[in-house]
Amino acid sequence: MTRIPDLLRSAPADAVGWTAGSRDLRFAEMDAWSDRIAADFLRRGVRRGDRIAVNGRTTPEWLAVYFAAAKIGAVVVGLSPRYRETEFAHILNDSGARLVVTEPSAGDVDFLALLENLALPGVSVTTFAELGIAEADTDAVAAASAAVEADDPVMIIYTSGTTGRPKGATLTHRGQLASAAAEADHLQLSRDDVLPVAVPLNHVSGITCCILSALIARSRSVLLPAFDAGAAADLFRTAGLTIWVGVPTMHTLLLNHERFAGADTSAIRVVVTGGANAEPALLQRLTAAFPNATVMNLYGLSEVSGAVVMTPWGASTEATERSIGVPFPGVEAKIASPSGEALPVGETGELLFRTPSIMAGYHNLPAETAAAVDADGWLHTGDMARADEDGYLTLHGRAKDMFVQGGFNIYPVEVENVLAAHPGVLLAAGVGVPDPVLGEIGRYYVVPAPDSAVTEAELKEFCAGKVADYKVPRQIVLRDSLPLTPSGKVQKAALRAENG
Repeated sequence: MTRIPDLLRSAPADAVGWTAGSRDLRFAEMDAWSDRIAADFLRRGVRRGDRIAVNGRTTPEWLAVYFAAAKIGAVVVGLSPRYRETEFAHILNDSGARLVVTEPSAGDVDFLALLENLALPGVSVTTFAELGIAEADTDAVAAASAAVEADDPVMIIYTSGTTGRPKGATLTHRGQLASAAAEADHLQLSRDDVLPVAVPLNHVSGITCCILSALIARSRSVLLPAFDAGAAADLFRTAGLTIWVGVPTMHTLLLNHERFAGADTSAIRVVVTGGANAEPALLQRLTAAFPNATVMNLYGLSEVSGAVVMTPWGASTEATERSIGVPFPGVEAKIASPSGEALPVGETGELLFRTPSIMAGYHNLPAETAAAVDADGWLHTGDMARADEDGYLTLHGRAKDMFVQGGFNIYPVEVENVLAAHPGVLLAAGVGVPDPVLGEIGRYYVVPAPDSAVTEAELKEFCAGKVADYKVPRQIVLRDSLPLTPSGKVQKAALRAENG
């Protein structure tokens, strides 16, 4: 099956596909609900190829909009409730979205007002609650759905780039389902499995690795609007979980939470950790906390629609702690020299992939697409790695400046650009430094402008209103100067060396 609407429509009607709190949602209910929303989109003039931006937490409403868009060939543009004005404006402008669907508010943020106040031409804003109220025009939805093809785009996921401006990775029906099917097959998912989804749906970790993989296997997904260690710990008593999935930070917070102590984890057969390198000590703690489970690493990228590498069944403890695993069947991996030539086993080079799940390209960025995916179809990840004789891949850092904080990819240049906009800042440069809980955090070195009395607290507050909260610098170091190259660029290697 290569189209997402077909996958949903063919699911067993009476089986429960999703649980959110005390609410169980059957596959047939989601199918009918998304039909109503799809019909609503058509009445609003949305057509095949049009972009619909979605801003919300991990809820059934988000999924209903996603499936509705997929049914009529519209493209979901993933937004995050952690975004603020700068990010919303860039992504909506860049994607050309004609409609935004949002939660009205979260915490003290009025998203409806924020998005409407952007006053972007040609963009209308609505809420989840305003969609799918009227009966569906099933004939109109069926006619629109008939025109949808497997290689049509279904989602644009924005991932920060080295320029500081997020790039939109355009994913297709075929690509997302290829990645999801490979993962479902690897994990041996079935209708008897129950897995939590506490990761964002605007990222492949949520929508592909969890939601679509579970849908392919007809497993039940338990939705948490956002990760909370206490609420996650309670699931082991109430939800009947058989799989536990998370990024290292989530695992650490769960294991340290008082409500997890004494939890019955005997039914958990697989624990998956992805999104950042897991320290051997964390893997050992997971093995001890889930005695009947196989602990697996997962490696994926937005540009390949989801996961491409996982720890194989039967891997030794040493191999699991040392490597990210082996590629899925049908996924080609290559360790390449700077010229693109394959390197021998044991040598370190850039990690490249060629896979059926590769993106269609970066939205409206042909040059960046060509740089990322070469003429032979290899995706250049920017990650440095080596392979051993058995095909296990071991990461050795990133060729780019990106660091991973709590499962979120952060490119310092995006935050540097914000800091540099402060009138009290002359120069700013950021690097990732080790952190025992989040894996890495951002440390930003700032040279104040002449006669400036800017403070660390002031700069953090300045950033807080302009970028997502996880991008706000955890540490700011004020300096009189920064190490520079002869051409005047900051020597980030020297800054990283200061931190070991």
